[in-house]
Amino acid sequence: MNEFELITRLIPSLPTNASVVAGAGDDCAILDVGIPDRWLLFKTDAVVEGIHFKREVDPEKIGHKALARCLSDIAAMGGTPTHALVTLGLPKPFDLGFVEALYRGLNRLAVRYQVAVVGGETTLNPERIFISVSVLGTVPKAKGILRSGATAGDAIFVTGKLGGSLAGRHLDFEPRLVEARWLVEHFSIHAMIDISDGLAGDLGHLLKASQVGAELLASAIPISQSARLLAKSESPKKPPLLAALTDGEDFELLFTVSSRDAVALLDSWKNRFPELPLSCIGKIIPGSGVFIKDKQGMRPLTAHGYIHFA
Repeated sequence: MNEFELITRLIPSLPTNASVVAGAGDDCAILDVGIPDRWLLFKTDAVVEGIHFKREVDPEKIGHKALARCLSDIAAMGGTPTHALVTLGLPKPFDLGFVEALYRGLNRLAVRYQVAVVGGETTLNPERIFISVSVLGTVPKAKGILRSGATAGDAIFVTGKLGGSLAGRHLDFEPRLVEARWLVEHFSIHAMIDISDGLAGDLGHLLKASQVGAELLASAIPISQSARLLAKSESPKKPPLLAALTDGEDFELLFTVSSRDAVALLDSWKNRFPELPLSCIGKIIPGSGVFIKDKQGMRPLTAHGYIHFA
């Protein structure tokens, strides 16, 4: 049983109440707790030694990543983060300098986005380090973007470039909070998700939630220079396009809008964010599944992103 099969098995038994606008199954939970004109966003995520980072990397980058993953999910909902709790599991003995540096990285990012770190928990974990972060945020009512709003005919967009994150970008990426809020304020975004498990995997999550399919244009998928360089040095070699589709931990935004808004969105984006690429990579179609068009024609996409326990 892999990660997503386990989640599917557990979700139906989860208790709920009248405050839940959107529960398990999206980037964040959306809660109505009586705040005038705003919904509360709630998210938790974890990074684990040996899975998400290696002990020898800069601990400031580990702290940055631990918080940034949650902030990326807040961005995917079009929201603004406000508060964070941190749970830290450490082996015995632990390196105090490592822990302080980890918090420097986490705190620096929190200050940049005006997130208050309001406590948490420390615990002994004999085998390896883990950091679990929970974040609260807000979003204007009726403006929270779900995965489930894509409709046939929508254009599919992605920010930045994809693939090759293990070359270092997975530790120092910038959550797209500013860009996501701009999108929500200026355009009708139908569905959105951040790319943590890989374009192929996260597009699949969005399509499943929206009950639609997609056609992608291989030549339009933005491939990072890191993915191209790794394709030359890794053994076995991984084609750059496959890396862009499956590597994961890009933490870019993947979203859909009506096709009639696509040109205006691209033009406005270039003026507002000239240094961050935005690519239209395909369209939403009726039915299910993902198809990709390359020089050999249209074919089903069988690649998938990262899956825990697979």
